[in-house]
Amino acid sequence: MEIWLSPACSKCRSAVEILDEEGARYTVRKYLEDPPGAEELRAVLRRLDLEPWDITRTQEAEAAELGLAEWERTDAARERWIAALAAHPRLIQRPIITADDGTALVGRSAEAVRDAAARTGGEELSHG
Repeated sequence: MEIWLSPACSKCRSAVEILDEEGARYTVRKYLEDPPGAEELRAVLRRLDLEPWDITRTQEAEAAELGLAEWERTDAARERWIAALAAHPRLIQRPIITADDGTALVGRSAEAVRDAAARTGGEELSHG
């Protein structure tokens, strides 16, 4: 499994602690340093079964600068949202955990992170 995180984010640090407690094998991706491109975002959104606006941090200053509050949340506007997330990775909700079973989730709660860990099973740790 892979966890997209920002080391400065308390929810991300908590998620890593839970994954460690659960004995989950995972790789850390500091997504602000190694941002996902549009195609990767599309793939993760499919795994999450969410739309791009569902994983957008609309309270960020960049969101206000882009005027995201005014953007349509429609199929027609979907690619515009994805392009914005690819260009401004700080807008991506965190942490996002991609589980080995092909699913993904936003690990904002301890329950969600434990759910992700259970989808893989405990093995040795890898903090790549």
